[in-house]
Amino acid sequence: MKAKLLCCEGFLAFGFLCSQFGFTQDLTPKEQLGKELFSDKISDPAWVSCATCHGAEMGWTGPDSEINAHGAVYEGSLNGRFGNRKPPSSAYATLAPIFYADFGNRLLGNNDEGLAFDPLFVGGNFWDGRATGWELGNPAADQAQGPFLNPVEQALPDPACVVYRVCEPPGQGQGQGQGQGQGQAPVQGQYADLFKQVWGTEICVINWPNNVNGVCNQSDGVVDLSPQDRNKVNRAYDRVALSIAAFEGSKASNAFTSKIDAHRAGLYEFTEQEELGRDIFRGKGQCSACHVGSPGPGAAPPLFTDFTYDNLGVPRNPENPFSVSNPDWADPGLAGFLENVAGFVEYAVANLGKQKVPTLRNVGLGSCEAVEDGNDCIIKAYMHNGFFKSLKTVVHFYNTRDVKPSCESLSIVDATEEVALANDCWPDPEVAENVNTDELGNLGLTEEQEDALVAFMLTMSDGYLDGQ
Repeated sequence: MKAKLLCCEGFLAFGFLCSQFGFTQDLTPKEQLGKELFSDKISDPAWVSCATCHGAEMGWTGPDSEINAHGAVYEGSLNGRFGNRKPPSSAYATLAPIFYADFGNRLLGNNDEGLAFDPLFVGGNFWDGRATGWELGNPAADQAQGPFLNPVEQALPDPACVVYRVCEPPGQGQGQGQGQGQGQAPVQGQYADLFKQVWGTEICVINWPNNVNGVCNQSDGVVDLSPQDRNKVNRAYDRVALSIAAFEGSKASNAFTSKIDAHRAGLYEFTEQEELGRDIFRGKGQCSACHVGSPGPGAAPPLFTDFTYDNLGVPRNPENPFSVSNPDWADPGLAGFLENVAGFVEYAVANLGKQKVPTLRNVGLGSCEAVEDGNDCIIKAYMHNGFFKSLKTVVHFYNTRDVKPSCESLSIVDATEEVALANDCWPDPEVAENVNTDELGNLGLTEEQEDALVAFMLTMSDGYLDGQ
């Protein structure tokens, strides 16, 4: 795999270096197109791509050690604009089911109208599930459309601006990163032929107005198009997202090449510590209650998630730029999405503070715990707000959340992970409602058992089979 991805790595670093007619080995034309789109700086100004926040070397999540060590939230294309959550991993995201409510047997009781049920929400992408898959049939494709138009991410004002930059040949597009002049210009139009090859020659036949560049450099710009051309833009924009999802679903992202995959194939024997960790994962640690080890969708290997949502009582990250600017804000998680969906509004309160249960695949990839020299490594952030900086601390929190005293004597500014560990306490939950008290908080694990759990989770990092 390392040899196969050399072209990809070069692309991520320097822009379009791979021939549009010489596809990366094992990638279909649609997947190759998705890779180009994923890695191109299609933003305003042109310095942010999907790859900026989703680095392959870190398991397709945030690749900047300095950012991860603090707020863990990445700055968008406009200076000073930040989102409010850590980038989730885009690996294995294509295997998430379309968002739905599972009423099952979660009986609450009786009301005046009869029986009431509390549904369990499943599937979707983003931490709050808002990329449902309802639009394009795949949550990963729905998710791919979000950042382009998000004013705190890639900040383009109109889907037409994305399509224009994909379709137009070099030298006729938006130029060299107008606006703030940061970073490299997008590789505009250099894979237009590939876009047409994958989706048909008519995909880019759109009558563009002469002022499209200027409009796309305005935060509130709307490209003036005829109804017919607007329909063409919408169709092309959907296919941009479907292409990105195709790449995210390829073996470049969903590799299944970890030690645990090798073990399932009889090609790797767990160490004594890893074996202990697996036993704890399945038993005393209760990890498998949410990070299930059963086969994934379509008989795929286990993804170690049940695709549900949970509030683990994670503390507020006081270094999150959004939280610094909004000190009274607490992340509503799934509730923030549900309260805007007809038919689900009544369930919002019961889901306040719940965030998506992520796959544990690649959870330790690129982290300091995964390298021999921990002094020269990239810090990796964990949970929706990046409060935790190591798997060991995550496990320790699961184990002792309800055992250690509250850090109530510390100011909210001081209550970082580092300070909490130094004072042997845990800050209060960011959202106090709906905290899971059944499956974590007082597990009674020894430090040896905590370390074993970490060792087992490190076996879920892709790349082991590449060198075999």
